[in-house]
Amino acid sequence: MTTLFAFALAAQAPAGGRSTLLPFAFQLVAIFAIFYFVMIRPQQKQRKQHEDRLRNLKRGDEVVTAGGIVGKVVYIAEAKGDGKTATMDDRITIKSDESRLVVERGRIAKVLTAAEPANAPAPVSK
Repeated sequence: MTTLFAFALAAQAPAGGRSTLLPFAFQLVAIFAIFYFVMIRPQQKQRKQHEDRLRNLKRGDEVVTAGGIVGKVVYIAEAKGDGKTATMDDRITIKSDESRLVVERGRIAKVLTAAEPANAPAPVSK
């Protein structure tokens, strides 16, 4: 129904020599630009950072799987390929409490580094 209305507006004779399609096209471009800079671009940036963290995964890193299991990385088995780049099909062995689990690299939801947590209080020196 909306497209019919837009075509009806475009088909009308321009009043005073002005085109009614130009402001409508400008509004569409403006709406797309707003969506891109507010929603699409930040999501792409966040996804790229997450993939970089997964590719730089190493032994001792604490991870959270997509299923909610928390564990430490004990072994990384590279998938068959050139051996130079980490793929999301690589098998990661994690240790959670007394259990060892094998998960795919792409199924890791969050990487918590082995370094000190960011919210830990700083030591007080005298």
